[in-house]
Amino acid sequence: MSISANHNWSAVVAAGPSASSAVADDAPATAETIRHLYVHIPFCARICPYCAFYKDLLDRSQTARFCEALLRDVDNQCAAFDISAKTIYFGGGTPTALTTSQLEFLLEGFHQRLDLSALEEWTIEANPGSVSARKAALLAKLKVNRISLGVQSWDDGLLKILGREHNASQAEKSFHTLRDAGFRNINIDLMFGLPGQSTEQWKTTLEKTIALLPEHISAYCLTYEEDTEFFLRQSRGELKANPDWDASLFEMTMSILEDFGYEQYEISNYARPGFSSVHNRAYWSGEDYLGIGPSAFSTVGMRRWQNLADYRAYADRVLSRQSPIGSTENLNSEMKRAERIALLLRTREGISAALLNDRQQTIEEFVDLSLLRQSNGNFVLTQKGKSLADSVAEAFL
Repeated sequence: MSISANHNWSAVVAAGPSASSAVADDAPATAETIRHLYVHIPFCARICPYCAFYKDLLDRSQTARFCEALLRDVDNQCAAFDISAKTIYFGGGTPTALTTSQLEFLLEGFHQRLDLSALEEWTIEANPGSVSARKAALLAKLKVNRISLGVQSWDDGLLKILGREHNASQAEKSFHTLRDAGFRNINIDLMFGLPGQSTEQWKTTLEKTIALLPEHISAYCLTYEEDTEFFLRQSRGELKANPDWDASLFEMTMSILEDFGYEQYEISNYARPGFSSVHNRAYWSGEDYLGIGPSAFSTVGMRRWQNLADYRAYADRVLSRQSPIGSTENLNSEMKRAERIALLLRTREGISAALLNDRQQTIEEFVDLSLLRQSNGNFVLTQKGKSLADSVAEAFL
């Protein structure tokens, strides 16, 4: 299965070729306008045992200084690039772990520094345990218009296994709090293939989610990532993946969500018409983006770089007027092509025939196997092919 639970798309896009260890003095200059920003806020009230992204336990003594560093970083990016934001995405970590006053300081700082006249989508990831009516009202007031709520499951036992700090009742309350604050574009994040999860539990979670009528649903299969507690437990034989079972849950997910009007516009993402994520679609189509914050990736033209994956070191660097970049990489056309194939293949639109013009035999083999089909001049995965997306993509790389 390729429906990963770790889905910070700044990292996913950059997870192909590995970055070099060289430290960049500065990001490259460009005449192109940057329209997409990712902001990484690494703080978590509790570390989930399955998450492989950079995060750290919340330290209230550090968060104010960290917010100042983020805004200084924005100043630096504005000096280096022409930025007219179409999308902004605050991910983590848990952005809503910040206090209401810190979020206000941060969001107002973005308003003051950036041209937001063309802004279409401003997303903030939220943990149900850190949503309040006051915080939700503030986000709505400051033009955040999309929330991604990390519910994961509506089963309290499974939430405990996942190490989540919230329970199902809190998650439902948080959803209604966001609705009451005026949010009309809410994503609910879910996970399947969990240790001890039954088919009936997953079906119940899907049905409970649908009953709330969110505009968007992300459904990710648990993967055992290195540098996580779950990976260690799997290596000791305590936890075991079951690809066949995962595939059956994935097929159930597609069937149920599409029956209720959710379009599967990417393997792990389903939306009501008009509510697909503008930000994520920009990543998948290969558009340039800037990453703000520790561990965040940026890709501009043929250059990619990553900030230091340490929020204290990141803040020290930025506030002392040094570059926070930890590694940089020069891309080439073949690397960009490989990324576009791997990411676009996961989408509803698929890959243009022109991008695969030198792989005709491979295409024919996958069509014969009912893994690919042609649609509007593009090649797209069939329902059967979606469960084997990684294998199909690898054959073209």
